[in-house]
Amino acid sequence: MLVLTRKVGESIAIGEEIKIVILEVRGKQVKLGIEAPSHVPVHRMEVYQKIFEENLRAATVDLSLANFLDPEREERIED
Repeated sequence: MLVLTRKVGESIAIGEEIKIVILEVRGKQVKLGIEAPSHVPVHRMEVYQKIFEENLRAATVDLSLANFLDPEREERIED
């Protein structure tokens, strides 16, 4: 992990397309501004984790549902 020290108004570049600006520091909170192209997803980590978990759930096949959808199938899918 790269650790940098910045002051309000200073910024960090990530590659050529992403810029992070320190907007405000108040107590233990830091307000960041993030400039990134629209094709680059930017999420708070807790939101990203929920999206990841939901995508994982959506990609998981329920084998009992597969059998239900094709009851004539000779070869049964086992759970």
